[in-house]
Amino acid sequence: MFDAAVPVALQALDRAQVLLDHATPAMLEARLHADMFNCAEQFEITAGFALRATLPLVGREVVQRECAHDAISLKAHLIMASTEIQALTPAQFEGAAERRIIHRAGFADLDQSGADYLHHFAIPNLWFHLSMAFAILRAGGALVGKAEFDGLHAYPPGFSWFG
Repeated sequence: MFDAAVPVALQALDRAQVLLDHATPAMLEARLHADMFNCAEQFEITAGFALRATLPLVGREVVQRECAHDAISLKAHLIMASTEIQALTPAQFEGAAERRIIHRAGFADLDQSGADYLHHFAIPNLWFHLSMAFAILRAGGALVGKAEFDGLHAYPPGFSWFG
């Protein structure tokens, strides 16, 4: 479970930091829709979900940590989450797949095995919130693409599929 949780959470946090470097203060306040979290909140929630994707699997409680919604505070928040996750060891994840994780998803009370929790709840939510931050940045005019989002793709400068 260590290999399924920790590298994925760290990659998402790394990508969040890269994307955050492209955000203006106005973009951080922007939303895709009036009833959705703004970009800054999406980055904050991404940090929280990286912790939620790892700490419950080792029997640790996730402490909700709010931060200011400026780029410097958000960057520190992402780094704090990354540092905490980097301190985890494979040995701490022994038995994590079978561990029962009792948690809330919105207003739903869930009881899942560690494996189901990680693969069907925590990781999808981690990438959902990072995707929303990405989408807000793109909608706001930030020059970010898949290369910045996943750190794996590469495209020539100015490339577009649509001319």
